[in-house]
Amino acid sequence: MVKVKEKKTMPDTIAPDVTDAPEHVRGLNKHENDKNDEKLYFMALGGLEHVGQNMYVYKYKGKYLVVDCGMGFLEEEIGAGDVQYCDTTWLEKRKKDVVGFVLTHGHEDHIGALKYVWPKFRKPIYCTRFPGEILAQTFRGVEIDFTPGKDIVIFDHHGATLKLDPFEVETFHVSHSVPEAQMLIIKTPAGKVLHTGDWTFNDDNPIEEPTDYARLREIGSDPKLLACMCDSTSASRQEAQTTEIQVRDTLTEIMKNAPGRVLVTGYSRSIARMKMFAEAARAAGRVAAIKERSNPNPVPYVGLPEFREMGMEFGYLGRDEVYLHSDIKDLPAEKQAIFLTGSQGEQYAMLTRLCRGHVKEMKLQPTDTVLFSAIVIPGREQDVSYLYNKLARMGIKTHTIFDTDHLHASGHAGRPEFERFYDIVHPQVSVPMHGDYINEMLNGKMAMERGGAKHMMVVHNGEMIALADGEAPYITETIETGFVVMEGETERSTDDPVYKTRKKIATNGAIFVTLPVDKRGFLKGTPEVSSAGIFETDDTGFMKRQIQIEIAKAIDGLTKTERKDKANLIRAVQSASNRVVRASLGADKKPQYSVHFVQK
Repeated sequence: MVKVKEKKTMPDTIAPDVTDAPEHVRGLNKHENDKNDEKLYFMALGGLEHVGQNMYVYKYKGKYLVVDCGMGFLEEEIGAGDVQYCDTTWLEKRKKDVVGFVLTHGHEDHIGALKYVWPKFRKPIYCTRFPGEILAQTFRGVEIDFTPGKDIVIFDHHGATLKLDPFEVETFHVSHSVPEAQMLIIKTPAGKVLHTGDWTFNDDNPIEEPTDYARLREIGSDPKLLACMCDSTSASRQEAQTTEIQVRDTLTEIMKNAPGRVLVTGYSRSIARMKMFAEAARAAGRVAAIKERSNPNPVPYVGLPEFREMGMEFGYLGRDEVYLHSDIKDLPAEKQAIFLTGSQGEQYAMLTRLCRGHVKEMKLQPTDTVLFSAIVIPGREQDVSYLYNKLARMGIKTHTIFDTDHLHASGHAGRPEFERFYDIVHPQVSVPMHGDYINEMLNGKMAMERGGAKHMMVVHNGEMIALADGEAPYITETIETGFVVMEGETERSTDDPVYKTRKKIATNGAIFVTLPVDKRGFLKGTPEVSSAGIFETDDTGFMKRQIQIEIAKAIDGLTKTERKDKANLIRAVQSASNRVVRASLGADKKPQYSVHFVQK
């Protein structure tokens, strides 16, 4: 689970009347204002010691470069919506010095928060055409005003150089599970760092060239390479990477032997997987299609139909490779192969809706075969388990990564790929990022043992690292970081009292009391008592009646002075109710209370 780390920081503002005071009086660290400072600084607002919610900040000469801006995975106990991202309050105070956002690739955990964060900054976003098209469609869908070419600047996905003074950012291609992923070389007069983004060495990628190993070797052997900020997600995986070609061959064999339709669920923006699915279907004598939305009306988000169109537009998919389900639905079942969303059990994804019988135009059949061509993302285990069990009860055969080899090719490197990486890349400092603590440690350990790194910095979100050529890195500042949850139009922090109350009610229930009192605090009738999760709300319940009796006794026991203060009346209600609840349900039961007053 993601654990929010709240950290204290020095004051952010400078009072107008002390601008000439010493730095320690103004609450500034030296690097905040010293234009002669030759160090390069790195910090994560999100993305360290957890998966998802990637947002990284580089600072040089008082200017800030932001790399990625992604959504995260909610902690189950928060009880909120589905959207969580980094709190950018600290960065917003410095937005005039932000030079722009550079994106490594088009996954939601790297670009998904921009629709919430970018309007606060309105700084240029630099990316390749694939994430650029996702953002453009998303911004239009949620009615964000932007200017193509100015606000979203597309660079060549084969590699480019961006001048973002005082930074120069060079990009080059790396293999991942979405098209056009980039590694970044961030250069300043203080030195250069390699920011990997998400990566793996999958040299059998069917839609793109392999990783640009020539450029990786050049930067990796540069003795002036200050640091490598490297993805750690799957560093503990021991097996060699499964390739997309192996996945295609696995899909082909299953499709050849399946008695009816074959349904494959995976990540909607994995264009390479969609192409392998299409080739497998053709080899098995089937016609490949995606299951489009039931509702043909436009939606304010980018989904599987849009990614299919992007794949064709950018030349990754042929126009006749993947049809729509509506085009092939009348074919015999044994001729159909259907790609659809829902590999993570998302509430409104197609496979989830099919399992619940919510799709009028398509029903699951016992002769169907369902393939889960994806890992289970941490935090989605319960939702995916529901699908596994529901399909099993329906008599439908399934294939998952737990029982079928080479069904999924990860976009993240495992140990064999890391060893190859650090045979090429030799940074002065290793800064593992994006992964839980164990995987970050394994990444850093390999960087030191195999890559020759002299220092390893496994740090928390909000800890700013100072980097200088030939010098030991150190944490120069710790700023407050946190996560924001978006519910409808409302932003809340994850420690918002609303969520604490929700969790308490979910665990301990709630009791609602209405007290009829006069202006002196004397009861003028029987208290009204109801509950959520404690007792049935009826007129004859024993516990309800006992709570009413105990509340009346407790209030009658107050002095004339005490009963004039409503806080004393509330405490009396809580104490009286707790005596009844804990006697019946256990000493550890702590309900949430809501007390209302009616003046009589």
